[in-house]
Amino acid sequence: MKLPSLTIAGFTAPFPLIQGGMSIRVSTSALAVPVADCGGIGVIGGSGIPPEELKQDILKAKNATTGIIAVNIMYAMKNFYNLVMSSIEAGVDMIITGAGFSRDIFKIGREHKTPVVMIVSSVALAKLAEKLGAAAVIVEAKEAGGHLGTDRPLREIFPPIRDAVKNIPLIAAGGITNGYEMAEMMDAYGADGIQIASRFVLSKECDVSDNFKQTYLNAKKEDIVLTTSPVGLPGRAINTPFLQALKSGKDVSPKKCPFVCLKKCDHHYCINDRLTKSREGNIEEGLVFSGENTYKMKSILSVAEIFEQFRTQAEAVYKEGRGFSPIA
Repeated sequence: MKLPSLTIAGFTAPFPLIQGGMSIRVSTSALAVPVADCGGIGVIGGSGIPPEELKQDILKAKNATTGIIAVNIMYAMKNFYNLVMSSIEAGVDMIITGAGFSRDIFKIGREHKTPVVMIVSSVALAKLAEKLGAAAVIVEAKEAGGHLGTDRPLREIFPPIRDAVKNIPLIAAGGITNGYEMAEMMDAYGADGIQIASRFVLSKECDVSDNFKQTYLNAKKEDIVLTTSPVGLPGRAINTPFLQALKSGKDVSPKKCPFVCLKKCDHHYCINDRLTKSREGNIEEGLVFSGENTYKMKSILSVAEIFEQFRTQAEAVYKEGRGFSPIA
C-alpha cells in the first residue's frame, strides 16, 4: 500500500520522512535540498554556526528547491533566538527545536506564521508542546544519535505519547534504518512519519569528510557508545580515540573556549571544536555522533536511492496506521 503524505501546518511532504538536522555543518543545504526534492522535509542543522551563515544557507536551499526546508536549532545554544530570527528572515518553512524546552518559541512562531516542531522524549513534554501550539511533535528515543533526552527505547516511549497527543502529527525518531522499520512505526505504532539522520550521513550528498563516512561504515555494534556532553545531556557517538581519552580521565578541556556557543557549558571539552574536527576528517581528535544502529548500514547511496529504498521496503508491508488525520 502507498504511504500517506505528511502534513505539518500548511506544508505537505509527499513522502512522510524528515531528515534529521545534524549540526556543525553536517546537515547543510547540500543535503536538505535533495531530500526536499525527493518529497521529504529537508532540514539544515542550525546549531553551532553564525546566524548570518545559517541565513545564507537557508536562502540557498529555498532558491534551489520547491520542496519543504526546515531548520533544527538546539535551545541550548546561547544565540538560539538570533538563529531563530535569522531563519525566519530567510523564509524557512518550519523550525524544529529540542535539547531544552522553549515556551517563547511558540509565540515567535505565531507572530511570524512559522510552524514550530518540538523534539521530546516524554508524555509530559509532548502534551505541553501541543498545548503551547506546536505544529507537530517528534518523539526521539535512546536509539538516536547525538544528544539524548531519555534512556528508553522508541517502541516503549512512543505508544503513551501517541495516546496523549491527538490533534497534531507525531513523528517517530531514533534508530530507524530501513523502510520495514518505517512501516512498522506507522502501522503498529500510529506514527504519522519518521525522522532519520544517521542514514543520511551515509549519502553522497552529505557534506562531511570521507573519513567521517568511513568511520560510520567501519563501526561495529560495540563501537557505538554513550558519552557525556558539555551541553548537559548524554550523547551517543562512535568510540573514537578522543572518546577513549575522555573516558580514561585525560584532560581534554580547552585552555580557552574558542566558540562560547552554549548557554550552559561545563567546559570539560569543546563540543563545537570536536564536532568540527570529525566533520573535516580528524577522527582521532574528533567527536562522531551516531545513531545506535549505524552499524547496520554498510553502503553510501545517493539521497534519491535512500528514498527509493525506504519507499520500496515500506510500501511492500505498509497497511494503515492510526495516526493524526489533518482536517481538509
